[in-house]
Amino acid sequence: MPTDPRPVPTPRPTAAAPAAQAAPELITGSAAILRTLEKLGVTDVFGLPGGAVLPLYDELMAQSGVRHILVRHEQGAGHAAEGYAAASGKVGVAIATSGPGATNLVTAIADAYMDSVPLLAITGQVFSTLMGTDAFQEADIVGITMPITKHSFLVKTAEEIPAAIASAYHIASTGRPGPVLVDITKDAQQNLMEFSWPPKIELPGYRPVTKAHGKQIQAAAQLLAEAKRPVLYVGGGVVRAKASAQLREFAEASGAPVVTTLMARGAFPDSHEQHLGMPGMHGTVPAVLALQESDLIVALGARFDDRVTGKVSEFAPGAKIVHVDVDPAEISKIRTADVPIVGDLAEVLPDLTAAFKTASVEAQPDLDGWWTRLKGLREEFPLGYTPTSDGLIAPQHVIQRIGELTGPEGVYVAGVGQHQMWSAQFITYERPNAWLNSGGAGTMGYSVPAAMGAKVAQPDRVVWSIDGDGCFQMTNQELVTCAINDIPIKVAIINNSSLGMVKQWQALFYDGRYSHTELNTGHGSRHIPDFVKLADAYGALGIRVEKPEEIDPAIKLALETNDRPVVIDFVVSADAMVWPMVPQGVSNSYVQYAKDHSPSWGEE
Repeated sequence: MPTDPRPVPTPRPTAAAPAAQAAPELITGSAAILRTLEKLGVTDVFGLPGGAVLPLYDELMAQSGVRHILVRHEQGAGHAAEGYAAASGKVGVAIATSGPGATNLVTAIADAYMDSVPLLAITGQVFSTLMGTDAFQEADIVGITMPITKHSFLVKTAEEIPAAIASAYHIASTGRPGPVLVDITKDAQQNLMEFSWPPKIELPGYRPVTKAHGKQIQAAAQLLAEAKRPVLYVGGGVVRAKASAQLREFAEASGAPVVTTLMARGAFPDSHEQHLGMPGMHGTVPAVLALQESDLIVALGARFDDRVTGKVSEFAPGAKIVHVDVDPAEISKIRTADVPIVGDLAEVLPDLTAAFKTASVEAQPDLDGWWTRLKGLREEFPLGYTPTSDGLIAPQHVIQRIGELTGPEGVYVAGVGQHQMWSAQFITYERPNAWLNSGGAGTMGYSVPAAMGAKVAQPDRVVWSIDGDGCFQMTNQELVTCAINDIPIKVAIINNSSLGMVKQWQALFYDGRYSHTELNTGHGSRHIPDFVKLADAYGALGIRVEKPEEIDPAIKLALETNDRPVVIDFVVSADAMVWPMVPQGVSNSYVQYAKDHSPSWGEE
């Protein structure tokens, strides 16, 4: 690392350091932030400077170990760090100044908390002597984010910095991953401190359990061996635990059907014969009804979210529950577990596989009847879509072609809404970390910056941002960041000229009263903004597609263009809806395969 150009005072004498520690060096708190990040293996950060982090940004110029990418909005920094983490499995890092800079990170922090994304948020704070005085750009960001972080640190002295950041990194990346905030006062950044590595980390009470209790493993294996209609209900925890290979071994040993939630797409290959698809509100009929009719659900890193269960009291009424999760707070939170197992899936699944093989010798499980039922559902209710009624492009076809022409090695990052559901349904996912989306929080504006972060983390992969015309208008300024920093993402705007999912609910539950959902961006509208012109202004290649025969050439041109970002404005039908669908608040047994293929719902 280059030497700091400013004079460094001679360190005062200290006691001999332990052999494992480097001799102390006198540096500023800001230099200690960057030195600590580098020691932790962080190579890329996303941020935006301001008064309370000027000392840190001054130090950034004096080093080359950490690459800083200047975003155009702090929310973009947070989502970029999320995308970086979700695509790579590493910790994403976002930096913001105090006050509004820090509060602009709140949405991304909440998003990371809901989806268990390892995120380190570093914010500047006003001078410690000014805290509590309503100083300029002061906000209690530790207090604000307390409910949406795993932990938050307030650092008021330079000496605390290495341990605070190292502790935050450890908490973010272990147990159930999640966001951790480190708020550092300006004087702590400016003052000198003796830097040595490693710092002493003291986290009393933080001891994530990774190895499961053997008795619980045996009980779960016995239930599975005796089950007639088991289902493996796979959640995003499998992806976060990097346990996809272990899942496949367990699934194949058990012979049980597998469903992968919105957050778990790719955790188990879509092409595998045991995979039934995605469960939940917009899941496949076989996946939804398999859970509903099961006698045993083995939940793996899943949290029984309302979008999966429907009306909880009527969810899988005949099923016993084995619930495996690294976070004990999730177990029995929504559905009481008959066999609770706390542990890391990467360690639990091999133990479960071995125990099941032993238990099945005596039990001799027979799932032939169950598979006959499920294969019948597959044949009767294949995933598909009807032609559009207005003659415009079908959005499902666009998304399907993006997946087919790009292939399973691509990374697909969705916004939130109809296009998100179609992307989960009509792209084939064969590997973990290929599908990124805002699942728990449902954050519009996630896609473009998250795709940017994913491309920084995975520069050799094709990265698609599949976005809606509503979502895209929230964070498209990060295309500037992509263009200037040579981050050539591909953006597919599924432009139905409306807030599509909101409009779908208005059509189904509010008698077609489309209150404030028309955006005037697509067919038959004023095209404000004109996404092709916007792309050009941002230094990206802009393409508009309005006819079916234009779809493949546009996607191929995007795949061939790697010197700048690409934005394709796919002008699609405004009438297309997401099917299947389970209405909110009813039993999953009422899953509707298509608009006229189910009982009447009545009010929402």
